[in-house]
Amino acid sequence: MTTAPPTPVVGLRREREVLTVALATGRHVVLEGPPGTGKSTLLRSIAREAGQHVVFVEGNAELTPARLIGAFDPAQVLNEGYLPASFVDGPLLTAMREGGLLYLEELNRVPEETLNVLITVLTESEIAVPRLGTVTAGPGFRLIAAMNPFDAIGTARVSQAIADRMCRVVLGYQSEDAERAITTSVSGVDGWVNELSVGLTRATREHRDLRMGSSVRGAIDLAHLLTGLAQLRGEDKPARETARDAAHAALSGRIKVVDGLDRTPESVIDELLERLWPEDAPEPTDREESDPGKADGPPPPGSGGQSGRDKPSPSRGQRTMGRGELGSRHEQFEEISPEVGQLDEQAFDAALAENPEQAAALLADLAVATDATLRAQARKLAGRVFIQLGKVGPAKARGTRKIAPAKGGDGDLDLDRTLDNWQPTASRRPRPDEIVTRGWTAHRRAVSLVVDISGSMQGLAVALAAVSAAGVVLASESGSGKLEPGVLAFGSQVRTLQRQGLRRPPDELIGELVALRGHGTTDVAAALREASVQLAGAVADERMVVLLSDCLHTSGDDPLTALGGIDRLHVLCPLPDDDAEKAARALAAKGGGSYQAVRKLADIAPALTAVLC
Repeated sequence: MTTAPPTPVVGLRREREVLTVALATGRHVVLEGPPGTGKSTLLRSIAREAGQHVVFVEGNAELTPARLIGAFDPAQVLNEGYLPASFVDGPLLTAMREGGLLYLEELNRVPEETLNVLITVLTESEIAVPRLGTVTAGPGFRLIAAMNPFDAIGTARVSQAIADRMCRVVLGYQSEDAERAITTSVSGVDGWVNELSVGLTRATREHRDLRMGSSVRGAIDLAHLLTGLAQLRGEDKPARETARDAAHAALSGRIKVVDGLDRTPESVIDELLERLWPEDAPEPTDREESDPGKADGPPPPGSGGQSGRDKPSPSRGQRTMGRGELGSRHEQFEEISPEVGQLDEQAFDAALAENPEQAAALLADLAVATDATLRAQARKLAGRVFIQLGKVGPAKARGTRKIAPAKGGDGDLDLDRTLDNWQPTASRRPRPDEIVTRGWTAHRRAVSLVVDISGSMQGLAVALAAVSAAGVVLASESGSGKLEPGVLAFGSQVRTLQRQGLRRPPDELIGELVALRGHGTTDVAAALREASVQLAGAVADERMVVLLSDCLHTSGDDPLTALGGIDRLHVLCPLPDDDAEKAARALAAKGGGSYQAVRKLADIAPALTAVLC
């Protein structure tokens, strides 16, 4: 009997090194990450290299302490009594006696009473079993647990008693190149089919209507099905309809539509396929390395016609809303937009006066309407309305006045700093922005506004964030302390809308912000680090970040580890639930700032006043 060759580990160098050292030094580890990120593959590879036996256990609600530890065989007990030979070892005792690795999958699905039996094992490397005695673990025994922290169905929080006894290694989705390599190594499929499979799969993780996208397993299945269906149908090259059938089968069961949204997984897949392979596009061909732009088919998925991961398409992960969807979401839609391309501002103003929250949510969705004319009108209106709603008065400068340097300001010339700042040119004159003066100034704050645009931010949450952002921008313009705000938007990646110290028209800025909708995962730590980098270049006594987010990170590092260079972090949390409130409060406390819940438009002014004044 032949065994399948082991699946190779692609990438994950840092994770491999950390896990290898943790096991070598006797640590127990929990591997945390969404499905399909290589947790099992990584562990098998390390165990194979170390020559250690791995005992696998599937964690679920049926895993009782007896099933984990083992139990006496009833028939043997009746015949011979409670003898050690009558005991049938469970997975835990098997791994302990052999000095192997116990791999416990779905840790957060295991009942608490079952997890409690592991506490002594993790601490003392032994367990006392009634009528059997104490079993001591072999020298190589380690517990490796895995869990998906983003799955809320049938799961529970892991107790601190367990978490405190284990190291934690977080795995996220790998790069597009790595996922292509994984798909090729498992499926044997390369070329444009591989690119389409991986591109379509990755696009599901960033779609605004999906709360969960597919892992790389979806790309592998799609590659298999697409090539297999083409052979079955006698196609030299898979047709677009074949790709559609394969995508429905491979991905529809893996993706989850946002709760309360009247949409099917298949409709989302059709939309993504249309973006990556339009119906009127020529048949795709494999690209030649010598001429990467020669292919007749769709561009490489996710590339947006550009090469490299650092140049994503501006439209990536976004979609528009048709009139039917807008009408189903908002009962005022037909009245405010009676015809294609029309937006009745008087009707909107009346709706805003009657129910501000509903009208603001509608305006936020109109900013991503399929109708280009309506979309442009809505974004322009959003700039005006959200700016008006965001007026909270000037930000007050805190602290005493003092003499301080400033570029291009009034006051006495600071010769030393001017000479340090001057880059001589042919004119032999310093430019105005190279001249540094010293004068009386109030306490100066540099502010970075960081706005969450991930999949959890939709409808009213988008409107609340846009109005709050408008409030921060307006306060900076009228305040005496000169906030010099930078504006960042983030989901899985960070986008700079306004750099620190550079001003854009507020209505234009807010119009762009409200059009950025639902980009998959949430990397709060990356956004905070980018804010810190931009704040570092500001001349200020205090560097402050105002974060508009639920603070529930689903990718990247823990936000609590990304506060370096930030003097104060305030968190405004739109429409928080219990988990979001807990995470936001903890992050604000760690950042030395305050937490403000924003559930309706009327909450914004008091929240911003507390933060800025």
